[in-house]
Amino acid sequence: MPSRSAADPFEGLFEDASARALSRVGVIDVGSNSIRMVVFDGAARSPAYFYNEKVMAGLGRDMATTGRLNPEGAARGLAALKRFAVIAKGMKVRPLTVVATAAVREAEDGAEFRRAVEKETGLKLNIIDGLEEARLSAQGVLLGWPDAKGLVCDIGGNSMELAELDGKGGIGRRATSQLGPFRLQQIAGGAKGIEAHISGVMDDLVKKMGSNHGRLHLVGGSWRAIARLDMERRNYPLPVLHEYTMQPEDVAATVDYIARNDAGELRAQTGVSQTRMDLVPYAARVLAQLVQRFKPAELAVSSYGIREGLLYEHMSANLRGRDPLIESARFTERQMARMPGFGKKLFQFLEPVFARAAPARIRLIRAACYLHDTTWRTHPDYRAEACFDNVTRANMAALSHPERIFLGLALLHRYRNSRAGSPMAPLFEMLSEEERTEAEILGKALRFGAMFSVKEPGEAGVLKLYPKRGQLELRLNEIGRDLYGEVAESRFLSLCKSMGVEPLVNGRGQAAS
Repeated sequence: MPSRSAADPFEGLFEDASARALSRVGVIDVGSNSIRMVVFDGAARSPAYFYNEKVMAGLGRDMATTGRLNPEGAARGLAALKRFAVIAKGMKVRPLTVVATAAVREAEDGAEFRRAVEKETGLKLNIIDGLEEARLSAQGVLLGWPDAKGLVCDIGGNSMELAELDGKGGIGRRATSQLGPFRLQQIAGGAKGIEAHISGVMDDLVKKMGSNHGRLHLVGGSWRAIARLDMERRNYPLPVLHEYTMQPEDVAATVDYIARNDAGELRAQTGVSQTRMDLVPYAARVLAQLVQRFKPAELAVSSYGIREGLLYEHMSANLRGRDPLIESARFTERQMARMPGFGKKLFQFLEPVFARAAPARIRLIRAACYLHDTTWRTHPDYRAEACFDNVTRANMAALSHPERIFLGLALLHRYRNSRAGSPMAPLFEMLSEEERTEAEILGKALRFGAMFSVKEPGEAGVLKLYPKRGQLELRLNEIGRDLYGEVAESRFLSLCKSMGVEPLVNGRGQAAS
């Protein structure tokens, strides 16, 4: 556990293991553009958003020229914080951590606003500097990607922070800049003046951070808005922003797309707010130069940032090391499955079928086992699609878009042999034919194992794959002989057919045909 001091504003964020797993933890992020309150609940390593509300207050609007917080923004911000304080009290949120970033820390009247907030709401506003903001944002990325490597770039209204991730959970060099869209709105000289200003700041950032980082992790509402526009331009079939990836050429095409199209039409197509859309052209100019100067091989969107970084701050090393996907799947099983705990037994039973699978695939197989029964309350006619939809759009971390589709397709096949005619078919095309087959095999394995024994399939029989002989053997014991009925046999044979192997059943006196 990280050391704490008496002056630590995050003291007590987590009190013990049970609090980490079960208590509602609240965070309020007072940014230059938006003020957001999030209440986390559920699995500690992959917490759910129990409550999430945002107000586009615009505290930092015009601050570059006035030096002060925007008066209307300050009034809206104070009103929002009053509401959030009351809501948190009603929810019995403890603790509630409040942080303020660039606008409040740089404004002449930032300290005055801080005092007003404490007087009117009782909330203590912890003002953090740019390097601390960069560190917390990087930790937010680590909450979603434990082995993330590359450069984190967090853009707000009045600042942009960078932090280096080493792929092992460590944070290296950090830098802060004044490349927020609000500030760029105040730069003189039109488009050329803005480009020149951005270029000059980029010179300094490249010197501080270097340029060979591979992946650029994008944090912040303006980046997410640009990514949403990129999805629209590409007609991308899965509108999930977290872990959405772009290539450098995608960024160039989308920056041009934004410049060529009417902002109102883009808003109507994507649902991006007017307040956010006003900032997008400025953020797009910054992103274009980021790509040109830092030369990333790939850009990836993170929905996790400073708020999630505050949670990560006080996680133990052991908790940080857990797989967010598996933790989330386990928690979902505990909350929603008919027989919590069966998923682990199902995985152990099916593991021999996938003995040759790579570790990245094994974790998806394990997650599928935990999730296989979590939509049982859905009408039987819609369970297959419900499984797919729930997983592909779920608030799960450490799960790329192709992995979401793979996991969803496997769970679809847990309830249905065929995917022909599915309305989800356009999403299946995100996987190769080989991956679709692998997902089908996993789904049919779940379909067999889940009903072979409702208590523990491993107590009824053992599976063993013989790759060279092209056989899948099911060894039945005395209990298994009674459980291996007509439907179980049909599902076992269907699994073998998908795998392209011969079924072999021992322990009942004859081989399957």
